[in-house]
Amino acid sequence: MTLATGTKVKFHYTGKLQSGEVFDSSEGKEPLVFEVGKEMIIPGLEKEIVKLSVGDKKTIEVSPEEGYGHEVADLLQEIPKAKFPQSMGLEKDAVVYLKTPDGQTIPARVKDVKEHTIVLDFNHPLAGKDLYYHVKVVSVRPASVEELEYLRPCEHAEEDSAEAQGS
Repeated sequence: MTLATGTKVKFHYTGKLQSGEVFDSSEGKEPLVFEVGKEMIIPGLEKEIVKLSVGDKKTIEVSPEEGYGHEVADLLQEIPKAKFPQSMGLEKDAVVYLKTPDGQTIPARVKDVKEHTIVLDFNHPLAGKDLYYHVKVVSVRPASVEELEYLRPCEHAEEDSAEAQGS
């Protein structure tokens, strides 16, 4: 059985790296909820969860291609140390948060500290890694009419566009 698009799935999970290190878990928290087909979780995880039923437990292996992608060399940037306040105390593997010109805050990991520069890695921390999710499906239900209405794309855009062209 495969769950239909629009189905709400609630599940507990523990995500581990190949080394066994836990990188995320719902243990001690509320289960995660997603809607099938809405790209709310990584593709490799959704592809396998939709095959499960309530109460099912499974370990799901997710490759980089179906997880957070491979590391992209262009996302490594070498920046002069002078651009950072000395008080930041940048060390290898530290995570720093930088503001973009449009005001967004983005995380980067310090990959290397050289004499005059800092090498920052803007790849997702799980990029390039095989991931192992231990999941248990808690509940499955169709999305409510209200939930479907909320997520439905605007239907008036084409009508408004046609009216604007005709006037």
